[in-house]
Amino acid sequence: MKHADPQTLASLAPLLRRLRALPSLIERRPGVFYLGASAYLHFHDDPAGIFADVKFDRTSFTRVRVSTAAERQRFLARVGRSLGGGRHRHRNARRPARRA
Repeated sequence: MKHADPQTLASLAPLLRRLRALPSLIERRPGVFYLGASAYLHFHDDPAGIFADVKFDRTSFTRVRVSTAAERQRFLARVGRSLGGGRHRHRNARRPARRA
């Protein structure tokens, strides 16, 4: 299975925007994200679809299909849980107003 090419990454643009918005992830190359100094996720092309390899447990890659919108939504939710749930919010998200 080969790494995703530029055309595949272009088709993942909305997903990539969401991943880029997570402050704990760093995109070192297009579609290749690191968590600190360690590789965390990248994408592959396959005749069966588009897949992401992700280190949900920080130790070994798990392959997840991300070909459809529903698969991408589930994937993002799982990435969010892996990174600590609500602690990793969109950089531009508004914080709730404090109550006195």
